[in-house]
Amino acid sequence: MEDTEPHAAASPERRPYQNGAVVLEPPPQPVAKWESVAARVMPAMDAVVKVFCVHTEPNYSLPWQRKRQYSSSSSGFIIGGKRVLTNAHSVEHYTQVKLKKRGSDTKYLATVLAIGTECDIAMLTVSDDEFWEGVSPVEFGDLPALQDAVTVVGYPIGGDTISVTSGVVSRIEILSYVHGSTELLGLQIDAAINSGNSGGPAFNDKGNCVGIAFQSLKHEDAENIGYVIPTPVIMHFIQDYEKNGAYTGFPILGVEWQKMENPDLRLAMGMKSDQKGVRIRRIEPTAPESHLLKPSDVILSFDGVKVANDGTVPFRHGERIGFSYLVSQKYTGDTALVKVLRDSKILEFDIKLATHKRLIPAHTSGTPPSYYIIAGFVFTAVTVPYLRSEYGKDYEFDAPVKLLDKHLHAMAESTDEQLVVISQVLVADINIGYEDIVNTQVLAFNGKPVKNLKSLANMVDNCNDEYLRFDLEYQQIVVLHAKAAKAATLDILTTHRISSAMSGDLKT
Repeated sequence: MEDTEPHAAASPERRPYQNGAVVLEPPPQPVAKWESVAARVMPAMDAVVKVFCVHTEPNYSLPWQRKRQYSSSSSGFIIGGKRVLTNAHSVEHYTQVKLKKRGSDTKYLATVLAIGTECDIAMLTVSDDEFWEGVSPVEFGDLPALQDAVTVVGYPIGGDTISVTSGVVSRIEILSYVHGSTELLGLQIDAAINSGNSGGPAFNDKGNCVGIAFQSLKHEDAENIGYVIPTPVIMHFIQDYEKNGAYTGFPILGVEWQKMENPDLRLAMGMKSDQKGVRIRRIEPTAPESHLLKPSDVILSFDGVKVANDGTVPFRHGERIGFSYLVSQKYTGDTALVKVLRDSKILEFDIKLATHKRLIPAHTSGTPPSYYIIAGFVFTAVTVPYLRSEYGKDYEFDAPVKLLDKHLHAMAESTDEQLVVISQVLVADINIGYEDIVNTQVLAFNGKPVKNLKSLANMVDNCNDEYLRFDLEYQQIVVLHAKAAKAATLDILTTHRISSAMSGDLKT
């Protein structure tokens, strides 16, 4: 088979000699760069596996049942310690996971060791020793530089055999991780990442893994933009698991901040000409530093690294990156030295870092949704998966404005606070006139504020008043006769084939 690659006509190269004369040398034999890269990547390709997963998702809209199971396939790769890495979204809500090696006809049952939702990485293992025979684990490389060549290997749609795509690193920055609803370091590459590539490794030209393929940009104005989880994030996940025996997550500082690029704003905050930093707007009430830091404090440095007025810190030569990168390099429970300017005085605080407690959680960690039913009113706690179930993937445009406002801006006052809504009304004689109440927040019950779903269920079950009164958002109220409501509940559960008036977690 002829090589169809067009080569330039071979001609002798001119090379200057030391004394100024010119010598003629025979040209080097043309060797395509990708061939040499492929030769180094080839041995590592045997460590790339195909991941088969059967998922059974919770039904957030009908929380007493699950959705129909479905199957998916994705990619993964073998690392040291008889472990396999893939994407968290590849094994989300799994009921069974199987792995198949390259060139093998056998699928091996896998055990999920850890799922890191924020960083979109999952760790698996296989108990069958036969699976590990004849395979060398992938070696990790350093964070690549811009324009470094990368090769993404995996099992994307369009065929059953292994697929290789090549490209270069086109950007390194803090990225929005779609699955994790977080912002962590990421690589943008110009190699195609398609469905099924998820969880596959990205190799550098030495055959070392520099990342995990995990998402791509689907946009009419963009082509071949793929994203890779880089080695610092992968190593954080692995070391977190090894240190704690479980995945504990990526900590955050728990503050919202404002850039200090305006000179008048800096003067008003008492900053000197040589001082730089960002102003704290709000502090999470549940964050460990809420009793140390104050709004309008100016963060000057984090762990000795000075923060610029735009919130960036030095990264590598000629590069800057958001200072949240420094925070994400830490582990849950670690301390960090934060230097702030308050009333023109410099203060230093040792702050213990923790993971984020959101009022509307981005994930439910595989636990089934909570619910409580009384007189046909279905109460539940709002989560992002619930909003997605109710309003589709464009929930950020279609969900009620009040819920979106709380999703984007509200902060939990305590670690057990939840946003409780009436998700729907199962129609019965007792709830006539209330049928149209959908996804409306419950603020109070019989004059007492509703802190979470469990407290609401306890208050209703232990209520000895004649009437049940629920105060809702938009100044709506629901009033029911207590004895009639509790009597009607059993008939409504029977009609809709619901086994229990509350989820198992509320019974304990």
